[in-house]
Amino acid sequence: MSALQRHVVVAGAGIGGLTAAVALHRRGWRVTVCERAPGPTAVGAGIVLAPNALRAFDAIGFDVTRAVGRAVPAAMGLRRSDGRWLNRADTTALTARYGGPPLAVHRSALAGALAAALPEGTIRYGVAVTSVDGADGSPVVRTSAGDLVGADLVLAADGIHSPLRHRYFPDHPGLRYSGETAWRTVLPSVVSPAEALTAETWGRGERFGVVPLADGRIYVYATAVAPEGYRPADVRTELLRRYGTWHDPIPALLERIDPAAVLQHDLHDLAAPLPRFHHGRLAWLGDAAHAMTPNLGQGGCQAIEDAVVLAHLLDGAGGGDVPTTLAAYSAARCARTDAIRVRARRAGRIASLTHPLAVAVRDLAVRATPARAAHRAMDGLFAGFTVPAGMDTVPVDVRTRW
Repeated sequence: MSALQRHVVVAGAGIGGLTAAVALHRRGWRVTVCERAPGPTAVGAGIVLAPNALRAFDAIGFDVTRAVGRAVPAAMGLRRSDGRWLNRADTTALTARYGGPPLAVHRSALAGALAAALPEGTIRYGVAVTSVDGADGSPVVRTSAGDLVGADLVLAADGIHSPLRHRYFPDHPGLRYSGETAWRTVLPSVVSPAEALTAETWGRGERFGVVPLADGRIYVYATAVAPEGYRPADVRTELLRRYGTWHDPIPALLERIDPAAVLQHDLHDLAAPLPRFHHGRLAWLGDAAHAMTPNLGQGGCQAIEDAVVLAHLLDGAGGGDVPTTLAAYSAARCARTDAIRVRARRAGRIASLTHPLAVAVRDLAVRATPARAAHRAMDGLFAGFTVPAGMDTVPVDVRTRW
Protein backbone atom coordinates (compact mmCIF):
# COMPACT_ATOMS: atom_id res chain seq x y z
CA MET A 1 0.00 0.00 0.00
CA SER A 2 1.13 3.54 -0.63
CA ALA A 3 2.86 5.16 2.29
CA LEU A 4 1.43 8.45 1.18
CA GLN A 5 -2.24 7.50 1.22
CA ARG A 6 -3.64 4.64 3.23
CA HIS A 7 -6.71 2.80 1.98
CA VAL A 8 -9.72 1.82 4.09
CA VAL A 9 -12.57 -0.38 2.92
CA VAL A 10 -15.83 0.15 4.79
CA ALA A 11 -18.41 -2.64 4.70
CA GLY A 12 -21.78 -0.91 4.92
CA ALA A 13 -23.10 2.57 4.11
CA GLY A 14 -25.17 3.07 7.22
CA ILE A 15 -24.75 6.04 9.52
CA GLY A 16 -21.72 4.61 11.32
CA GLY A 17 -19.95 3.46 8.17
CA LEU A 18 -20.52 6.74 6.37
CA THR A 19 -19.41 8.78 9.39
CA ALA A 20 -16.20 6.78 9.55
CA ALA A 21 -15.71 7.22 5.81
CA VAL A 22 -16.12 11.00 6.04
CA ALA A 23 -13.87 11.26 9.09
CA LEU A 24 -11.08 9.23 7.51
CA HIS A 25 -11.42 10.92 4.11
CA ARG A 26 -10.94 14.28 5.81
CA ARG A 27 -7.76 12.90 7.37
CA GLY A 28 -6.23 11.88 4.07
CA TRP A 29 -7.33 8.27 3.70
CA ARG A 30 -8.49 6.82 0.41
CA VAL A 31 -11.92 5.37 1.14
CA THR A 32 -13.98 2.66 -0.53
CA VAL A 33 -17.46 1.97 0.86
CA CYS A 34 -19.20 -1.25 -0.21
CA GLU A 35 -22.97 -1.22 0.27
CA ARG A 36 -25.14 -4.23 -0.54
CA ALA A 37 -28.23 -2.09 -1.30
CA PRO A 38 -28.57 -1.21 -4.99
CA GLY A 39 -28.56 2.52 -4.29
CA PRO A 40 -29.48 5.27 -1.85
CA THR A 41 -33.12 5.22 -0.81
CA ALA A 42 -35.60 7.69 0.57
CA VAL A 43 -37.32 4.89 2.50
CA GLY A 44 -36.64 4.86 6.19
CA ALA A 45 -37.52 6.51 9.45
CA GLY A 46 -36.10 9.00 11.89
CA ILE A 47 -33.01 9.05 14.02
CA VAL A 48 -32.57 11.22 17.09
CA LEU A 49 -29.10 12.72 17.32
CA ALA A 50 -28.45 13.25 21.01
CA PRO A 51 -25.98 15.90 22.20
CA ASN A 52 -23.18 13.32 22.37
CA ALA A 53 -23.62 12.49 18.67
CA LEU A 54 -23.78 16.17 17.74
CA ARG A 55 -20.49 16.79 19.56
CA ALA A 56 -18.95 13.88 17.68
CA PHE A 57 -20.05 15.32 14.34
CA ASP A 58 -18.67 18.71 15.37
CA ALA A 59 -15.31 17.07 16.03
CA ILE A 60 -14.97 16.00 12.39
CA GLY A 61 -16.32 19.29 11.05
CA PHE A 62 -19.59 17.87 9.76
CA ASP A 63 -22.44 20.38 10.10
CA VAL A 64 -25.60 18.33 10.52
CA THR A 65 -27.96 21.29 10.55
CA ARG A 66 -26.75 22.61 7.22
CA ALA A 67 -27.65 19.27 5.71
CA VAL A 68 -30.93 18.32 7.41
CA GLY A 69 -32.38 21.40 9.15
CA ARG A 70 -32.25 22.85 12.62
CA ALA A 71 -35.84 22.96 13.95
CA VAL A 72 -36.23 21.43 17.41
CA PRO A 73 -39.39 20.84 19.49
CA ALA A 74 -40.23 23.13 22.39
CA ALA A 75 -40.55 20.22 24.82
CA MET A 76 -40.16 16.46 25.11
CA GLY A 77 -41.16 13.84 27.61
CA LEU A 78 -43.18 10.78 28.59
CA ARG A 79 -46.98 10.49 28.70
CA ARG A 80 -49.67 8.01 29.68
CA SER A 81 -52.18 6.75 27.15
CA ASP A 82 -54.76 9.22 28.50
CA GLY A 83 -52.37 12.09 27.73
CA ARG A 84 -51.18 12.84 31.25
CA TRP A 85 -47.51 13.78 31.35
CA LEU A 86 -45.25 11.54 33.42
CA ASN A 87 -42.29 13.84 32.91
CA ARG A 88 -41.53 16.73 30.61
CA ALA A 89 -38.45 18.82 29.82
CA ASP A 90 -38.21 21.94 27.71
CA THR A 91 -35.37 22.41 25.30
CA THR A 92 -34.08 25.41 27.21
CA ALA A 93 -33.13 23.19 30.14
CA LEU A 94 -31.46 20.66 27.86
CA THR A 95 -29.52 23.39 26.08
CA ALA A 96 -28.30 24.79 29.38
CA ARG A 97 -27.14 21.38 30.56
CA TYR A 98 -25.75 19.80 27.40
CA GLY A 99 -25.16 22.67 24.99
CA GLY A 100 -28.23 21.83 22.92
CA PRO A 101 -31.19 19.48 22.77
CA PRO A 102 -31.37 16.32 20.67
CA LEU A 103 -31.96 16.88 16.97
CA ALA A 104 -34.27 14.47 15.12
CA VAL A 105 -33.59 13.92 11.42
CA HIS A 106 -34.63 11.54 8.66
CA ARG A 107 -32.10 8.73 8.31
CA SER A 108 -32.02 8.92 4.54
CA ALA A 109 -31.38 12.68 4.64
CA LEU A 110 -28.49 12.22 7.07
CA ALA A 111 -27.05 9.34 5.04
CA GLY A 112 -27.36 11.43 1.88
CA ALA A 113 -25.55 14.36 3.46
CA LEU A 114 -22.71 12.12 4.64
CA ALA A 115 -22.47 10.48 1.23
CA ALA A 116 -22.33 13.92 -0.42
CA ALA A 117 -19.28 14.73 1.72
CA LEU A 118 -17.33 11.92 0.03
CA PRO A 119 -15.66 12.00 -3.39
CA GLU A 120 -17.79 10.75 -6.26
CA GLY A 121 -17.43 7.00 -6.72
CA THR A 122 -16.42 6.32 -3.13
CA ILE A 123 -19.58 4.30 -2.45
CA ARG A 124 -20.03 1.12 -4.48
CA TYR A 125 -23.75 0.35 -4.33
CA GLY A 126 -24.98 -3.15 -4.99
CA VAL A 127 -21.66 -4.56 -3.77
CA ALA A 128 -21.40 -6.46 -0.49
CA VAL A 129 -18.24 -7.46 1.34
CA THR A 130 -18.41 -11.24 1.47
CA SER A 131 -15.18 -11.94 3.37
CA VAL A 132 -11.92 -10.45 4.55
CA ASP A 133 -8.76 -12.52 4.17
CA GLY A 134 -5.46 -11.78 5.84
CA ALA A 135 -6.84 -9.41 8.48
CA ASP A 136 -3.75 -10.11 10.60
CA GLY A 137 -1.39 -8.84 7.92
CA SER A 138 -2.40 -7.34 4.59
CA PRO A 139 -6.19 -7.51 4.34
CA VAL A 140 -7.82 -8.51 1.07
CA VAL A 141 -11.54 -7.82 0.77
CA ARG A 142 -13.66 -10.16 -1.34
CA THR A 143 -16.90 -8.69 -2.67
CA SER A 144 -20.09 -9.92 -4.25
CA ALA A 145 -18.91 -8.33 -7.49
CA GLY A 146 -16.21 -10.99 -7.63
CA ASP A 147 -13.25 -8.68 -7.15
CA LEU A 148 -10.46 -8.55 -4.60
CA VAL A 149 -9.62 -5.24 -2.93
CA GLY A 150 -6.47 -4.65 -0.94
CA ALA A 151 -6.63 -2.38 2.11
CA ASP A 152 -4.61 -1.07 5.01
CA LEU A 153 -7.74 -1.21 7.16
CA VAL A 154 -11.21 -2.77 6.92
CA LEU A 155 -14.20 -1.48 8.90
CA ALA A 156 -17.12 -3.83 9.48
CA ALA A 157 -20.14 -1.53 9.63
CA ASP A 158 -22.34 -4.24 8.15
CA GLY A 159 -25.21 -3.98 10.59
CA ILE A 160 -26.99 -5.94 13.24
CA HIS A 161 -26.74 -9.22 11.30
CA SER A 162 -23.05 -8.60 10.50
CA PRO A 163 -21.63 -11.51 8.47
CA LEU A 164 -18.12 -10.39 9.41
CA ARG A 165 -18.99 -10.55 13.12
CA HIS A 166 -20.32 -14.06 12.66
CA ARG A 167 -17.20 -15.16 10.79
CA TYR A 168 -14.65 -13.80 13.25
CA PHE A 169 -16.65 -14.53 16.43
CA PRO A 170 -18.26 -17.90 15.53
CA ASP A 171 -18.86 -18.84 19.17
CA HIS A 172 -20.70 -15.65 20.04
CA PRO A 173 -24.37 -16.34 20.88
CA GLY A 174 -25.55 -13.69 18.41
CA LEU A 175 -28.77 -11.74 18.80
CA ARG A 176 -31.43 -11.82 21.50
CA TYR A 177 -35.07 -10.98 20.82
CA SER A 178 -36.29 -8.31 23.22
CA GLY A 179 -39.91 -9.48 23.15
CA GLU A 180 -41.10 -6.37 21.29
CA THR A 181 -41.84 -5.56 17.68
CA ALA A 182 -41.81 -2.01 16.31
CA TRP A 183 -43.54 -0.06 13.54
CA ARG A 184 -42.02 3.15 12.16
CA THR A 185 -42.93 5.69 9.52
CA VAL A 186 -42.56 9.36 8.60
CA LEU A 187 -45.48 11.68 7.88
CA PRO A 188 -45.21 14.71 5.57
CA SER A 189 -45.63 17.61 8.01
CA VAL A 190 -46.83 18.88 11.36
CA VAL A 191 -50.48 19.94 11.17
CA SER A 192 -51.30 20.71 14.82
CA PRO A 193 -49.49 22.10 17.90
CA ALA A 194 -49.76 18.71 19.62
CA GLU A 195 -47.73 17.14 16.82
CA ALA A 196 -44.89 19.61 17.38
CA LEU A 197 -43.95 18.06 20.74
CA THR A 198 -41.61 15.11 21.13
CA ALA A 199 -43.30 12.55 23.33
CA GLU A 200 -43.29 8.83 23.99
CA THR A 201 -46.51 7.44 25.43
CA TRP A 202 -46.53 4.33 27.61
CA GLY A 203 -49.37 1.89 27.96
CA ARG A 204 -49.42 -1.76 29.02
CA GLY A 205 -46.88 -3.52 26.86
CA GLU A 206 -47.30 -0.86 24.19
CA ARG A 207 -45.65 2.45 23.37
CA PHE A 208 -46.18 5.20 20.81
CA GLY A 209 -43.70 7.94 19.91
CA VAL A 210 -44.13 11.26 18.12
CA VAL A 211 -40.93 13.01 17.05
CA PRO A 212 -40.91 16.18 14.89
CA LEU A 213 -37.99 16.09 12.48
CA ALA A 214 -35.67 19.00 11.79
CA ASP A 215 -37.04 19.35 8.25
CA GLY A 216 -40.67 19.75 9.39
CA ARG A 217 -41.84 16.17 8.92
CA ILE A 218 -42.99 13.87 11.74
CA TYR A 219 -41.40 10.56 12.72
CA VAL A 220 -43.85 8.24 14.45
CA TYR A 221 -43.17 4.82 15.92
CA ALA A 222 -44.98 2.23 17.98
CA THR A 223 -43.84 -0.84 19.88
CA ALA A 224 -45.75 -3.78 21.29
CA VAL A 225 -44.99 -6.96 23.17
CA ALA A 226 -45.49 -9.68 20.56
CA PRO A 227 -44.11 -13.06 19.47
CA GLU A 228 -41.01 -12.85 17.33
CA GLY A 229 -41.97 -12.75 13.67
CA TYR A 230 -45.50 -11.47 14.30
CA ARG A 231 -46.78 -9.61 11.23
CA PRO A 232 -50.39 -8.38 11.10
CA ALA A 233 -52.19 -8.69 7.79
CA ASP A 234 -53.48 -5.10 7.96
CA VAL A 235 -51.07 -2.64 9.52
CA ARG A 236 -53.50 0.28 9.80
CA THR A 237 -56.16 -1.88 11.49
CA GLU A 238 -53.57 -3.28 13.87
CA LEU A 239 -52.27 0.14 14.89
CA LEU A 240 -55.76 1.60 15.28
CA ARG A 241 -56.77 -1.36 17.42
CA ARG A 242 -53.81 -0.88 19.72
CA TYR A 243 -53.47 2.92 19.83
CA GLY A 244 -56.61 4.42 18.28
CA THR A 245 -58.16 5.40 21.62
CA TRP A 246 -55.00 6.98 23.01
CA HIS A 247 -54.60 10.71 23.53
CA ASP A 248 -54.37 13.32 20.77
CA PRO A 249 -52.66 13.56 18.34
CA ILE A 250 -52.16 9.78 18.08
CA PRO A 251 -55.53 8.86 16.48
CA ALA A 252 -55.17 11.63 13.87
CA LEU A 253 -51.63 10.55 13.07
CA LEU A 254 -52.75 6.96 12.56
CA GLU A 255 -55.37 8.11 10.09
CA ARG A 256 -52.66 9.83 8.05
CA ILE A 257 -50.22 6.95 7.74
CA ASP A 258 -49.55 5.19 4.47
CA PRO A 259 -49.49 1.47 5.35
CA ALA A 260 -47.09 0.80 2.45
CA ALA A 261 -44.56 3.18 4.04
CA VAL A 262 -44.67 1.61 7.50
CA LEU A 263 -41.57 -0.39 8.44
CA GLN A 264 -41.86 -3.22 10.95
CA HIS A 265 -38.89 -4.80 12.68
CA ASP A 266 -38.56 -7.02 15.71
CA LEU A 267 -36.23 -5.45 18.29
CA HIS A 268 -33.01 -7.32 18.99
CA ASP A 269 -29.75 -6.65 20.73
CA LEU A 270 -26.55 -8.64 21.19
CA ALA A 271 -27.07 -11.47 23.64
CA ALA A 272 -23.59 -10.81 25.07
CA PRO A 273 -20.81 -8.31 24.45
CA LEU A 274 -18.09 -8.99 21.93
CA PRO A 275 -14.72 -9.65 23.59
CA ARG A 276 -13.17 -6.90 21.47
CA PHE A 277 -14.00 -4.68 18.50
CA HIS A 278 -10.95 -5.55 16.39
CA HIS A 279 -8.99 -8.36 14.80
CA GLY A 280 -5.67 -7.37 13.27
CA ARG A 281 -6.51 -4.66 10.72
CA LEU A 282 -10.26 -5.29 10.86
CA ALA A 283 -12.52 -3.31 13.22
CA TRP A 284 -16.24 -3.42 13.99
CA LEU A 285 -18.45 -0.43 14.71
CA GLY A 286 -22.11 0.40 15.22
CA ASP A 287 -24.68 -2.40 15.30
CA ALA A 288 -22.10 -4.86 14.02
CA ALA A 289 -20.13 -4.28 17.24
CA HIS A 290 -22.76 -3.58 19.88
CA ALA A 291 -26.32 -3.89 18.59
CA MET A 292 -28.70 -2.44 21.18
CA THR A 293 -32.43 -1.88 21.47
CA PRO A 294 -33.63 1.66 20.68
CA ASN A 295 -34.99 2.35 24.16
CA LEU A 296 -32.41 5.05 24.90
CA GLY A 297 -32.15 6.34 21.34
CA GLN A 298 -28.42 5.63 21.35
CA GLY A 299 -27.81 3.00 18.70
CA GLY A 300 -26.97 5.42 15.91
CA CYS A 301 -25.36 7.86 18.32
CA GLN A 302 -22.92 5.22 19.54
CA ALA A 303 -22.07 4.30 15.94
CA ILE A 304 -21.20 7.96 15.30
CA GLU A 305 -19.07 8.02 18.46
CA ASP A 306 -17.30 4.84 17.32
CA ALA A 307 -16.44 6.37 13.97
CA VAL A 308 -15.09 9.61 15.41
CA VAL A 309 -12.99 7.92 18.11
CA LEU A 310 -11.59 5.45 15.60
CA ALA A 311 -10.67 8.21 13.14
CA HIS A 312 -9.05 10.23 15.91
CA LEU A 313 -6.92 7.32 17.11
CA LEU A 314 -5.84 6.42 13.58
CA ASP A 315 -4.99 10.04 12.86
CA GLY A 316 -2.94 10.24 16.02
CA ALA A 317 -1.04 7.09 15.06
CA GLY A 318 0.01 8.62 11.73
CA GLY A 319 1.51 5.83 9.65
CA GLY A 320 2.05 3.66 12.71
CA ASP A 321 0.87 0.25 13.81
CA VAL A 322 -2.78 -0.10 12.75
CA PRO A 323 -3.46 -3.27 14.81
CA THR A 324 -2.17 -1.56 17.95
CA THR A 325 -4.33 1.46 17.21
CA LEU A 326 -7.40 -0.75 16.74
CA ALA A 327 -6.67 -2.39 20.08
CA ALA A 328 -6.76 1.09 21.61
CA TYR A 329 -10.08 1.66 19.87
CA SER A 330 -11.48 -1.50 21.47
CA ALA A 331 -10.25 -0.36 24.85
CA ALA A 332 -11.84 3.05 24.37
CA ARG A 333 -15.25 1.82 23.18
CA CYS A 334 -16.11 -1.64 24.55
CA ALA A 335 -17.03 -0.68 28.13
CA ARG A 336 -19.09 2.40 27.24
CA THR A 337 -21.09 0.77 24.47
CA ASP A 338 -21.80 -2.38 26.48
CA ALA A 339 -22.96 -0.37 29.49
CA ILE A 340 -25.40 1.47 27.22
CA ARG A 341 -26.53 -1.79 25.60
CA VAL A 342 -27.37 -3.24 29.02
CA ARG A 343 -29.03 -0.03 30.14
CA ALA A 344 -31.18 0.05 27.00
CA ARG A 345 -32.26 -3.54 27.64
CA ARG A 346 -33.30 -2.71 31.20
CA ALA A 347 -35.14 0.42 30.07
CA GLY A 348 -37.07 -1.67 27.57
CA ARG A 349 -38.15 -4.13 30.23
CA ILE A 350 -39.56 -1.29 32.32
CA ALA A 351 -41.29 0.44 29.42
CA SER A 352 -42.88 -2.80 28.17
CA LEU A 353 -44.42 -3.93 31.47
CA THR A 354 -47.87 -5.44 31.02
CA HIS A 355 -49.22 -6.20 34.51
CA PRO A 356 -51.60 -3.40 35.64
CA LEU A 357 -50.06 -3.11 39.10
CA ALA A 358 -46.51 -3.04 37.77
CA VAL A 359 -47.52 -0.40 35.20
CA ALA A 360 -49.14 1.75 37.90
CA VAL A 361 -46.03 1.56 40.09
CA ARG A 362 -43.79 2.34 37.12
CA ASP A 363 -45.80 5.40 36.13
CA LEU A 364 -45.90 6.66 39.70
CA ALA A 365 -42.13 6.27 40.03
CA VAL A 366 -41.52 8.20 36.81
CA ARG A 367 -43.84 11.04 37.88
CA ALA A 368 -42.19 11.21 41.30
CA THR A 369 -38.66 11.47 39.95
CA PRO A 370 -37.40 15.07 40.28
CA ALA A 371 -36.28 16.75 37.07
CA ARG A 372 -32.76 17.14 38.41
CA ALA A 373 -32.50 13.41 39.06
CA ALA A 374 -33.85 12.64 35.58
CA HIS A 375 -31.27 14.92 34.02
CA ARG A 376 -28.47 13.33 36.04
CA ALA A 377 -29.58 9.94 34.77
CA MET A 378 -29.02 11.16 31.21
CA ASP A 379 -25.63 12.70 31.89
CA GLY A 380 -23.78 9.47 31.22
CA LEU A 381 -25.34 9.32 27.77
CA PHE A 382 -25.44 12.92 26.65
CA ALA A 383 -22.32 14.15 28.44
CA GLY A 384 -20.46 10.83 28.50
CA PHE A 385 -18.72 11.50 25.22
CA THR A 386 -16.16 14.26 25.01
CA VAL A 387 -14.41 15.44 21.89
CA PRO A 388 -11.08 13.59 21.79
CA ALA A 389 -8.10 15.79 22.55
CA GLY A 390 -5.98 16.72 19.59
CA MET A 391 -8.69 16.68 16.93
CA ASP A 392 -7.51 18.88 14.08
CA THR A 393 -10.95 20.44 13.63
CA VAL A 394 -12.00 23.16 16.02
CA PRO A 395 -15.28 21.95 17.54
CA VAL A 396 -18.36 24.04 16.88
CA ASP A 397 -20.32 25.06 19.96
CA VAL A 398 -23.60 23.24 19.43
CA ARG A 399 -25.42 26.07 21.21
CA THR A 400 -24.83 28.30 18.21
CA ARG A 401 -27.29 26.19 16.21
CA TRP A 402 -30.35 27.21 18.17
